Amino acid sequence: MTYGLYKGIELRNDFPKFKKFKTGDIFSSTGEFPDWDDIPSIDTDDFISGFIISVLLWIGMTIIFFFLLIILEAVFWISIFIILAMLYWIFFRALKFVFSKFKETKGKLGISALYSLNYTLLYLGWIFGIVYLTEILR
Repeated sequence: MTYGLYKGIELRNDFPKFKKFKTGDIFSSTGEFPDWDDIPSIDTDDFISGFIISVLLWIGMTIIFFFLLIILEAVFWISIFIILAMLYWIFFRALKFVFSKFKETKGKLGISALYSLNYTLLYLGWIFGIVYLTEILR
């Protein structure tokens, strides 16, 4: 940051605008939940029919869990993407704010070092403050 302030670097906001998304109802109404008395029971004897039904249910539940894990993975990666985009935006905005002082610091090494030290302590201070508060409040 000191070198950037000393040389007079200016950041431009070239982050793409995402204005083509349609807003509205993503999930439509699917109706009401079924009555628990209407759900069929799977009561069998303990012999071969019970074994066959338990194996079929085991295979069915495995397939359902497989698809649920695929959905969970998609949600996980979308969450990671959103977190990275937020961090990019925070750090870009922070550096843009720091480099907005380039008019005052261009060609002045002492003031550039002072500004960069000040903003480094400021930005790292709130991160360490959050970590410290989470340790205290735990």
